[in-house]
Amino acid sequence: MKQRDNAARAHNIWKDGEDIVDYNYFRKEMAYRLVDRLDDIRRQEGFPLALDIGAGSGYIHQAICADDAFEGEGGIGGIRKLVQLDFSEELLNRDIDEGIEGVHRCDTYRLAADEEGKLPFPDGTFDLVLSSQAIHWVNDLPGLFKEVQRVLKPDGCFMFTMVGGATLPELRISMVLSEMEREGGVGAHVGPFVELSDVGSLLQSAGFSLPTIDIDTVRISYPDAFVLMEHLQRMGENNASLRRREFTGKDVFLASASIYDEMFKLQEIEGDEEESDVEASVQVISAIGWSPHASQQQPSQRGSAQHRVGDMITKTTGGGSA
Repeated sequence: MKQRDNAARAHNIWKDGEDIVDYNYFRKEMAYRLVDRLDDIRRQEGFPLALDIGAGSGYIHQAICADDAFEGEGGIGGIRKLVQLDFSEELLNRDIDEGIEGVHRCDTYRLAADEEGKLPFPDGTFDLVLSSQAIHWVNDLPGLFKEVQRVLKPDGCFMFTMVGGATLPELRISMVLSEMEREGGVGAHVGPFVELSDVGSLLQSAGFSLPTIDIDTVRISYPDAFVLMEHLQRMGENNASLRRREFTGKDVFLASASIYDEMFKLQEIEGDEEESDVEASVQVISAIGWSPHASQQQPSQRGSAQHRVGDMITKTTGGGSA
């Protein structure tokens, strides 16, 4: 929570400056991509009541309000009311006074609460639960997923995106090499992330049906490694691991930045032989799970097959099988 609070305070201090950098670019883009997936789900009434877990300063709400629903009323996905929940009250209310275009499409309510505890809602409250780039901060993912399943109505949808284990490999490698060179040891500088192979198991263990998971790699360019680390801090995404080192010397950061610039440099900018950007990779895991309902597709009963696999094998003229 400290990282989120610090990011909110820094934004409020510098937001009136002339050259303010918008450090929310990644979260905004991921929120719009997540909400855009709702247009692929056809429901006559849409999802009237939705919950946003780890809402931050309201990226998903902005995305929902951007257009009308294809089905039903409200914003994208037919959402007419969105409950925004976040552990950091400062971040949740950071942009509360700023107007949102299309806000008439979707009403909202902000609630500061711990995502890792029991969600403060009765069973079967929501038609839809969303989360964009937030639940990698949750330590007890199995507990959270079970709570999400509890507060969803039957045939309710849980849709989320989160960063995966192959995130920021360039920064990890640079820090490891610089520490080995300067100090002969290695510390934890990038927090642990969930692996893709674990997400499906987590959804099924929590009782979700019809899980669908896909993965994408987002590549972002920065002038150098120091700008990347500054942006991570201003986003509130700096390392919070309990195993992190209490102090890292400037020489380690200087060495890691030099290694980063040398190993992960993009092609030189046209017409400028002295300046070029570096690349940072973010693995984004997207997943959908459904609260069980009798109308959903069900697997056939064991032993009900009408054909044997051997009957479907085409024999070749040479006597072999394909």
